[in-house]
Amino acid sequence: METKAIADIILQRLNEEKEAIAKQFESSRQGIGHFYIDDLLPEPLAKSIYDAFPEKEKMVRKKSLREYKYVAAQMDAYDPLLEKAIYAFQDERIVSFVGEICNIEHLEPDENLYAGGISLMAEGNYLNPHLDNSHDKDRDRWRILNLLYYVTPDWEDDYGGHLEVWPGGLEEPQITLHSRYNRLAVMATHKKSWHSVSPVVAEGERCCVSNYYFSKQPLREDDSFHVTSFRARPGEKFKDFILNTDAKLRMLVRKVFKKGIRENPHQYKKEEETE
Repeated sequence: METKAIADIILQRLNEEKEAIAKQFESSRQGIGHFYIDDLLPEPLAKSIYDAFPEKEKMVRKKSLREYKYVAAQMDAYDPLLEKAIYAFQDERIVSFVGEICNIEHLEPDENLYAGGISLMAEGNYLNPHLDNSHDKDRDRWRILNLLYYVTPDWEDDYGGHLEVWPGGLEEPQITLHSRYNRLAVMATHKKSWHSVSPVVAEGERCCVSNYYFSKQPLREDDSFHVTSFRARPGEKFKDFILNTDAKLRMLVRKVFKKGIRENPHQYKKEEETE
């Protein structure tokens, strides 16, 4: 199945649930705007996308105090279906439709898959509360929306690996958006959109196709540039001190080096760009 055909199906499903998902986003807008939609793709196609995922040993392992997961953005190294699925979400009709649902104008997809692509989390993996980097790789556009499509069949709610949003900050209880099979979750990103992924506590691998949408304008007027900033979970005071200090130091570096000391390797280097 080609990219446009996958996009056609996604667009039809979004249309079917337009009113419901628009209400979800509007009701959560004042905190961290979000919505989710189940049964996004026909089951055989969703299962094929899951089956196309590489073994985690063939992905990039990211393990630190901040996070523990596996990611990949160099999509020409993997099954072509994965690349088609990712870029289906970048179809201009879908970008425009999601913008309409969220009442956000001038959204743009990210061809370079900066921090996007695919991710996999296995038993023991986690993602601590954090704010995403506010901009794209060139620090030219603002990061506005995060689209996460989950494709692991029979992933139960008690397995962990779920998206958590913290609209009241880390001092208030989080909202859990379960990473159920064939579910698309969309959340807003801004300087207060703290989110995390709960630790995976079961055997198996929670697989996800991810995209970001950007814009020349920030989502909130008071938004300001920030690096990806991690914190600890409530009650982990020493870890929180370390992670908070780490974020502050990296912000100091970015005040001197606008685009960082080195290029972020998590992006899709297409063949014509490397020739």
